[in-house]
Amino acid sequence: MALVPARGAALACGMFVALASAAALAQPAAPAGWPAKPIRLIVPFPGGASSDIVGRMLVQKMAGELGQQVVVDNRAGVGGNLGIGVAAKAPPDGYTMVIATASIAVSASLYANPGYDAVRDLAPVARLTSIPNVLLVHPSVPARTLRQFVELARAHPGRLNFGSGGAGTTNHLANELLKHLERIDLVHVPFKGVTQAMTAMMSGEVDNVVMPVTTALPQVRAGRVRALAVLTEKRVAVLPEVPTSMEAGVTGFTMPLWYGMFAPAATPLEIVARLNAGLVKALQAPDVRDRLIAMGVDPWPGSAGELAELLRADIQRYGVVVRAAGLPRQ
Repeated sequence: MALVPARGAALACGMFVALASAAALAQPAAPAGWPAKPIRLIVPFPGGASSDIVGRMLVQKMAGELGQQVVVDNRAGVGGNLGIGVAAKAPPDGYTMVIATASIAVSASLYANPGYDAVRDLAPVARLTSIPNVLLVHPSVPARTLRQFVELARAHPGRLNFGSGGAGTTNHLANELLKHLERIDLVHVPFKGVTQAMTAMMSGEVDNVVMPVTTALPQVRAGRVRALAVLTEKRVAVLPEVPTSMEAGVTGFTMPLWYGMFAPAATPLEIVARLNAGLVKALQAPDVRDRLIAMGVDPWPGSAGELAELLRADIQRYGVVVRAAGLPRQ
């Protein structure tokens, strides 16, 4: 569903985008002496999650540009809200960043109080990547296709369950969207992160998990899980044999995942511009690009303004999905 914001909101967003983009392009010098100590990158999901993998790869590359180490701090919980909330409350001095997924836009509608306001409390730094999601099932589930899985769920309401990285994550909302589109009953089993949900599925504790291709790929190739569909409009190069959700017979079942880097609100624009430049340069480095693409990740570098625009658009888009699925506010 395409949503057109009110003229005033569109103008305000446009002004924000223009100012942020101009700041990033100008790349003014950071305050004298910055950075004078290591920078902390908060990853709001457990180690091994795709956000952890991508975040570590990028900050390791940009550390040389900044002349300081970037220390990763995993703060998993509450669908990513715990770690994002920690970052939102950190001093806006340029020594804290947080890598967020599209679930930050979901939380605005799903949580009455996620612990932060994504637009007010965070400063967009850089759009990073786009990653396809894939729907997986345990090999014991008697469904070889997405359509068979839907029919199995329809025949046994409430018997099949799905794991997620927590309420409000895109892997949670993806199954809620499938339930809404196909009028089926699946039971939600939340975990602290999607890697724990994957572990639970491999042990037979849950039947289905939607997760980024980056994290799923090794287990799919090893035959430990079965991929039924990628939730994108076209097939994924690293899983060419897996159909799209539309090819598999479910129209409208798409749920792409993006990553963006944020800092606490009021972080000086000069610092935001330096961080943006370092991240964009890391994403454009041939060795990083090749490694990301091999993992199923699409490099998608963008300005602070482009990330702000993406966030605002997805807050509206996911709000429609949350309300259509009838999800109660957490």
